[in-house]
Amino acid sequence: MVDRYTPQAIWGRELRHYRQAAGLTQAQLSQKIHFSESLISGVETGQLPASPEFAQSCDTTLTTDGALSRLLDWRKGQVFPAWFGQWPDKEQVATALHAYEPILVPGLLQTPEYACEVLYGDETAIQARMQRQEILARIDPPSPLFRCVIDEAVLHRLIGSPKVMREQLEHLVSVITPRLSVQVVPLGGMRAGLEGGFMLATLQGGTEVLYLDTAVRGLVTGDQDDVASAVEKFEAIRVEALPLQMSIDLIARTAEERWT
Repeated sequence: MVDRYTPQAIWGRELRHYRQAAGLTQAQLSQKIHFSESLISGVETGQLPASPEFAQSCDTTLTTDGALSRLLDWRKGQVFPAWFGQWPDKEQVATALHAYEPILVPGLLQTPEYACEVLYGDETAIQARMQRQEILARIDPPSPLFRCVIDEAVLHRLIGSPKVMREQLEHLVSVITPRLSVQVVPLGGMRAGLEGGFMLATLQGGTEVLYLDTAVRGLVTGDQDDVASAVEKFEAIRVEALPLQMSIDLIARTAEERWT
């Protein structure tokens, strides 16, 4: 159930107020602003976030004098999306991180230019992502052991420009250390990671927490059944990945041959 008193849910109720005051159904508003009826419903119930473009379209159609756009100012004080929960705090105290990513380079390994494309130029979000990466260069306490597996498709998916991709892949090679490894699952045949990306954080005392990507948001959970399933899945994926040196060679070769 959605918390009715989150800023996102309150914003959705304001949208409903203005829509009903204008005498429009969700379907009628959808036709006027060219956003889907399901999105409007999700926003009004607090289940989905409103974009600035969505808010502006609603303001114009509902003649709110910019009220809905101004009400989005609550996001300016929110560095991470609400659904990201306490995950950055878990990363900060983790002794080990294990990540699988089939779509994009993991956030902890993204260059600023790559992150800019993924985050649509949101400077606050980009800076927050770069700050998260500081744990990988930490000395005291030691940086977490980081074992990362990516799908080979990540190396070939154009994000931004060829220059952005080349520099991103070169960065992946450059950050590899005894405590940070990146392995690549070659194209074709792999079935264990088709459901989506995830990351496991091992905390002091051995407790593990799981972060899961979904189609609309991320999910942070400490449910032991979910964690155990993710651990098993990560090991199954890693078995199918190329050894470290072969992965490094593939990343470097793709940067040179595809993105130069």
